[in-house]
Amino acid sequence: MTADLPEVRRVGGYVGAEICGLDLARDYPDATYAAIRRALAEHGVIFLRDQFLDEEQRERFALRFGPIRVKQQLRKEPDQTRNVGESWHVDMTCLDEPPMGTILFAEECPAYGGDTMFAGMVPAYAALSEGLKRTLLGMRAVHANVRKLGLSYEQTSPPEPSVAEYDAAEGPLHPVITRHPESGKPVLYVNPEYTTRFEGWTRRESLGLLRYLFDHGGKAEFVTRFSWQPGSIAFWDNRQVWHMAINDYHGMRRVMNRILLQGSPPVPAEPLTQPASA
Repeated sequence: MTADLPEVRRVGGYVGAEICGLDLARDYPDATYAAIRRALAEHGVIFLRDQFLDEEQRERFALRFGPIRVKQQLRKEPDQTRNVGESWHVDMTCLDEPPMGTILFAEECPAYGGDTMFAGMVPAYAALSEGLKRTLLGMRAVHANVRKLGLSYEQTSPPEPSVAEYDAAEGPLHPVITRHPESGKPVLYVNPEYTTRFEGWTRRESLGLLRYLFDHGGKAEFVTRFSWQPGSIAFWDNRQVWHMAINDYHGMRRVMNRILLQGSPPVPAEPLTQPASA
């Protein structure tokens, strides 16, 4: 590590790394942000501690990685019970161009609880059988916000939509296996919140395989859990990780500032090379 290049410490076997040695209240040369981007592409999610930034500093940091699509505060008060993002998902894959990444800045944290979990879909894809990989490559799936979940902490979770509602839901078609635009690695690109069915399949026909992939993606070996403190930052790559917020801090306040970065349409992975015949 030099004065302007961060130390990158892996925190999980398959996903997650901590970035050390930077004070983001400062501005750094381009090489510093290039190193952070490389770490993000390699590890899927990166964490920084003790970064007490104001709104202008948060925005300046985010803009180093692309245009800002959404900027908002997520605030859960002690009397609120519902938690935003309390199931595995990828931010806004119901859009034609899902956000490239999400940056969450911790302002106020509960005394305990309120962790966020991240699951890596690069290792999840790699762990699939060769036969299933070949089946999934070239497939596409519908991504739609069927459950109409927003950012309110006060609403109770709506009932699960019917099969007919899932079949009728409209949304973009994304490749089931994508290619990460920076690392070139294949990614399992489905998620439990927004992926409703495979292209040309009904919801009922899709459920068996989708449930298998959802269970597979959430396996413990692909998951890293992050405990928040004021001044903590998590920056995750929506092109290759799921995340889930743990709702176990009832009666306490949690305040986070969130920035979503503009993305682009997911790119399908190339088909596997067929083995040569004898």
